[in-house]
Amino acid sequence: MPSILRLIVSADPQGKLEDRVRELAEHALGARVTHVEPLTAQLGLRHFFRVALATGPVPSLVARVDLPEDPSGRPAGAAPEPALEPIRALLERHGLPVPACYGRDEAGGIDLLEDVGDQTLRDAAEAADADERRALYQAVCDLVPRIQRIADPGPQVAAFRRRLDDALFAYKARLFATWALKSDRPAARECVDTAFAVVADAADDAPQRLAHRDLQSANIHLRPGPSPGGTPVLIDLQGAFLAPPEYDLVCLLRDSYVDLGDVEVEAQAERVRSALPDAPSRDDFARRFDLLTISRKGKDLARFIQAASERGDERFLAYVPRTLRVVRDAAERSAQRDPRLTDFAELCREESRAACAQ
Repeated sequence: MPSILRLIVSADPQGKLEDRVRELAEHALGARVTHVEPLTAQLGLRHFFRVALATGPVPSLVARVDLPEDPSGRPAGAAPEPALEPIRALLERHGLPVPACYGRDEAGGIDLLEDVGDQTLRDAAEAADADERRALYQAVCDLVPRIQRIADPGPQVAAFRRRLDDALFAYKARLFATWALKSDRPAARECVDTAFAVVADAADDAPQRLAHRDLQSANIHLRPGPSPGGTPVLIDLQGAFLAPPEYDLVCLLRDSYVDLGDVEVEAQAERVRSALPDAPSRDDFARRFDLLTISRKGKDLARFIQAASERGDERFLAYVPRTLRVVRDAAERSAQRDPRLTDFAELCREESRAACAQ
């Protein structure tokens, strides 16, 4: 693998990102760039470009550009997300499938990464039959125990100093109450705060393991290879943190974009549960899986609505009904275990009825 070049490219505030990407690629790879094409991003504000090369070690690569973050978009007092390195390199050293890195501009926030293609797990799952889809998800689920077995290598990897903590749960509660609730009653907001605090308590008591943090189908690309459907490659790694062992599986199996159905979700989760380093009991696993579904999918639901309301980005509104249903069902199961969630389960049922009536 080519060595990582830590280049600093002078950034003209008025210049185009494409020009900065082109300059870095030509310096880092000694290649001639023929074309720089913007790629469609997801909910985040990060920019991506496909860079076509006439010469060099690869025909194309993807430039990932981090712009200065708006602090209003993260929990109060929380630090900005770390850079992609060194968590990418750590996962790579442990044999996890991540994009290779061909060059970096640390000051400008640009990473030149392997072009792993446009085929995502979301796209493949939509086109696959039941057996093919099951095999694809099994391959990705099997990565979760491998990620969780990675030990803290020291202070240079920020992911091990970050965790899914009370502040993050409170932030998710505020998002849900602000954007996902149709009721503006103070009691409804208090109900949300109480529910997310219950989730936070359960997470505090759980083992803490390294998590990708956003292991959903849109962040898993399929590199062409001998495996049917391709080999999974993990992207969007910079947000990795410590979380309960169920967290990544919630992101993957309760994905807003792919409806696996309860039978397949339960089968995949149970198959992986015993392979996790901490091997939670079935009861503990199921309880935390549902609780983390409330907070994670509640946050996703809120962000879909927020993106449409604040940025006019309506691409994700199609996933609102399914995501609301997932939150409601998890809340109902959780309320059967813990009466503190009874009011929240009823609130979610009210929201579902209101959404159906529109």
